[in-house]
Amino acid sequence: MASNRERFRPDPSLSRTEMKRLQREIAKAATFEDALEVTPADVRAGKAVVAGVDQAFLTDADPALAVSAAVALRGEEVLERVYAVTELEVPYVPGLLAFREGGPILAALGEFTVEPDLYLFDGSGRIHFRQAGLATHVGVLRDRPSVGVAKSLLCGEPRQSVEGLAAGERVPIVADADVTAPDGTVLGYAYQSRQFDSGRINPLYVSPGHRMSAQTAVEFVAACGGDYKLPEPTRLADAYADEAKAQVEGQS
Repeated sequence: MASNRERFRPDPSLSRTEMKRLQREIAKAATFEDALEVTPADVRAGKAVVAGVDQAFLTDADPALAVSAAVALRGEEVLERVYAVTELEVPYVPGLLAFREGGPILAALGEFTVEPDLYLFDGSGRIHFRQAGLATHVGVLRDRPSVGVAKSLLCGEPRQSVEGLAAGERVPIVADADVTAPDGTVLGYAYQSRQFDSGRINPLYVSPGHRMSAQTAVEFVAACGGDYKLPEPTRLADAYADEAKAQVEGQS
């Protein structure tokens, strides 16, 4: 990791104005074009290591704790599961998630003995007011390809309705006045990963974090597959975060 990237480390002691300024710097340092060593085809073929990242929280603890979990996969094989427990130092503020969760996530990623080719985060990448969501912040800091996979839309506008999309359909999410990018810039996609007859499933909101285009980001999520709405790496990370949280609760 380049040492000059350490200036991007999420510091919860910064003021909100300083946090936003840092995010603008991160967006300038991010690469939203393909600069990759692996492809979605490599992921499908089991030739790339993909890490899913998610968190659980112990808000009743004093102090409140984050349980950050990461699961590394190659194809269907789980190579490693790691987690870290850290204190939560700032409240949740829309658009400043990385300053709440970024430090805990970095602690968990530091436990890996494998080096993932790609990171999938439960959160936004370029679909962000300042084009620097959680996936961009951590991706730039580690200088690794990263993707944000969010369950709701933080900002930007779909080019068309996302209601009732068929499985596999994608709708571009473009910048609007709330985003520090030219109007119409494609920030990411609403991606309908699954659809079931038993009930309508909302799309995921996929955006590049670092070192890839919006189109490639959604191709990577599609390549990660799985039988559920979430791509398999983040689904397993979500489950492991809950498992680790239960272990931590049992120790307290």
